[in-house]
Amino acid sequence: MAKRITLKAEKRQANADKRPYAKAKYVRMSPSKVRIVLDQIRGKKATMAVAILENMPDSAAHECLKVLNSAIANAENNKGMNKDNLVVAECYTGQGPVFKRVSFRGRGGVDRIEKKTAHITIILDEVVGG
Repeated sequence: MAKRITLKAEKRQANADKRPYAKAKYVRMSPSKVRIVLDQIRGKKATMAVAILENMPDSAAHECLKVLNSAIANAENNKGMNKDNLVVAECYTGQGPVFKRVSFRGRGGVDRIEKKTAHITIILDEVVGG
């Protein structure tokens, strides 16, 4: 039994994605707002994506910029990659937990307020030859 578990663990380790990435979890923003910003940088070079995010007026761009800078730093420091050869291979957002609040209305009524959170993931890849 233990041998099978170790074999499965070794196989999982061999198939693990080797690309640098960064995640931001529980960001207090709707995933649909973040998705609009991430669509702008998908497939672009990392340096170009940083420039795009720095000049976007959206509040989601600031959060995405922090995640992108973290992914670039992970690539340089942990994987030894060159910053100029990096490309945003994948970037996506998912729904995090929703904080449910209430707003009291007239005649004993209640409106439900949902404060959504998002998990942002950016995966980079290195393009050989620039």
